[in-house]
Amino acid sequence: MPLRDFVRSRCPSLSREYRASRLLFNGHLQTAYGVYGDFSTVDRVVYERKLIRLVDGGTLSLDFTPPEDERYLPDDTPIVVAFHGLTGGSNEAYVRSIISPATAPRHAGGLGYRAVVVNFRGCAGTPVTSEQLYHCGNTDDARQALMYIARRYPKARLIGLGFSLGANVLVRYLAQEGENSRLTAGCALGCPWDLHSVSYKLSNGAWIDRMYSRTLAHNMATLIKSHANKLANNPKLSEALPYLLALPSPTLWDFDTFYTYEHRSQDSQCPFQSPGDFYRWASSHNVLSDVRVPLLAINADDDPIVRDLPVDVGGNPLVSLVVTRGGGHLGWFASEEEGILKRRRTRWVKKPVLEWLRAVGEDLAVELPRGRPLCTDGEYISEIGRPDLGCKEVEGGGKFSGETLRIEGLVKGF
Repeated sequence: MPLRDFVRSRCPSLSREYRASRLLFNGHLQTAYGVYGDFSTVDRVVYERKLIRLVDGGTLSLDFTPPEDERYLPDDTPIVVAFHGLTGGSNEAYVRSIISPATAPRHAGGLGYRAVVVNFRGCAGTPVTSEQLYHCGNTDDARQALMYIARRYPKARLIGLGFSLGANVLVRYLAQEGENSRLTAGCALGCPWDLHSVSYKLSNGAWIDRMYSRTLAHNMATLIKSHANKLANNPKLSEALPYLLALPSPTLWDFDTFYTYEHRSQDSQCPFQSPGDFYRWASSHNVLSDVRVPLLAINADDDPIVRDLPVDVGGNPLVSLVVTRGGGHLGWFASEEEGILKRRRTRWVKKPVLEWLRAVGEDLAVELPRGRPLCTDGEYISEIGRPDLGCKEVEGGGKFSGETLRIEGLVKGF
């Protein structure tokens, strides 16, 4: 069955028009509500955190739910592997809005799945133990997290779910791995796609565009400042950090001029000559043709951050892009009735995403295990032929409620 027909038959809510909440009638208001709204009493999730140490000394935190000591799930239960936005984490309301119903028991109306949120280096309270943070073009951290999850649950199908920057990482991972992807399917929400376009337009546009750019740069600067002592051990970054941290109100473009593009990567062994070079390399719109598993992407046509969409999806029949009329950046807030003369705001996108997760988790024919064979190289879980990558579990972590985790100084919702 062609993917278009599969989506139409399994995700009927996508065929119905999205209607924004009356008071949140444009993309700016939708986005702002996601930042400033109070979501502490909805979509509560209890996580069990595991810390994994990578070969290069870095640390990721993997937040699993439901905790194994609270609810038994068969070993072959599908697992949603989520990747958060720029400086987000498992605590973000947009993450919990999907994870909570996806992992709720079936008798309570949920999918009954297992989920794990991959928190990148320094995010959501993850300790920084190396001289590197993360960036939008880095897929190796996601790759190593998936090694750990696949070793822990070899009988389970893994379904990728990315939000904003995490969606960009997800799409790039799927394209790079092709037939060897450990993920059997993916869902990308609010993916920025063309990073050069996003950063340049936000940093050089109208005042409200620059406001978004400065907010995103502020979050990254806050993250770096909190780990500056460790990151200063990187010779390249030690040159850039003093200037970067002295900027009174940097834009995203300013920020990346002095920080991001200095990163080296497996795909580009030489430093990038400009942020533009880095963004073109790190974008996901130009690799869609290499994706080899079903991928559903949803963007809003009034997203104030993401303007340019790959409507041709790289000519790939395995990719379906849905563009809603309204919704902002990771918003999609709508109103629904709750009793007599009472309405409440909900995230419309939750329903089609859950329909998709159910379809690819239960109706899609897949062969397991997926990905390159795993091995143990000393203490580290690795892939055969990839000694440069690997991970091991280390002490730390524990259980916590996602809605209670607060990170000082960060603007939430991105």
